[in-house]
Amino acid sequence: MNVRDLAVSAARRLRWARQWLVLATAVGLWQLWAESRKSAFFPPPSAIGSRMHQLWFSGPASHLFLTSNATGNILPSLERILLGLGIVIVVGVPLGIALGRSPAVTAFLDPLLQFGRSIPVVTAAPVFIALFKIGTQMEVATIVAGTIWPLLLNTIDGAASVDPVQIQTARAFRLSGWQRLTTVILPSAMPKIFAGLRLALSVSLILMVFSELIGSSNGIGYEMTNASNAFDLPTLWAVLVLLGILGYVLNAILYGIENVALAWHRGARQHTS
Repeated sequence: MNVRDLAVSAARRLRWARQWLVLATAVGLWQLWAESRKSAFFPPPSAIGSRMHQLWFSGPASHLFLTSNATGNILPSLERILLGLGIVIVVGVPLGIALGRSPAVTAFLDPLLQFGRSIPVVTAAPVFIALFKIGTQMEVATIVAGTIWPLLLNTIDGAASVDPVQIQTARAFRLSGWQRLTTVILPSAMPKIFAGLRLALSVSLILMVFSELIGSSNGIGYEMTNASNAFDLPTLWAVLVLLGILGYVLNAILYGIENVALAWHRGARQHTS
């Protein structure tokens, strides 16, 4: 490892330490404030952490310390998010590339695309309930309907922004349509695709909770509804903290995948800068 790599590694560790220091300071201040106020509406982090352990992480080691409450509510919610995002990727990326490489078709469909993205998904909940009834199908459909737009529109933009010189060069080398797609168009559009996927992931968490608030029989949103009805504020706060942790972990995983997939892109930018 050379001097430059050591400096980069040290800078990353320092940045990581600063981030966790800020978080630890915020939690400590919250703890002190909550203990001094003794408000039932704002329990201290220690009480929230204790409730999270009791609800979800006090199970046997053979089940990775997950309780039946965790496997019965957290895992179904994660399954809905991943299933919804999987459908969005399978549909949105190919469709976005096809539209992005067809300016005339995109211009023709643009009013329809803008109309669809402008409809708040929460207002379409009665439609999804009528179509799919209350259950996993309705919840996944809600996630898909809200997350398809950032990925689709970013993919269209990425595919439309491919350097024409690269396309002409690929044609000059007599690359087939499939080869141009896999070696030129898709790699060029990947940064935009990942940008859309990050937005879709954030939206999917919100829509997952919203869809589970509407009469679901399990899930994180279902647990939040029960806590709210029982005026169980520590559990309600525990669910909110859990959602924040899930969002952070899922974004970190996506960021890791993006770093691997776009290593060539960042290397090219550093080389040209």
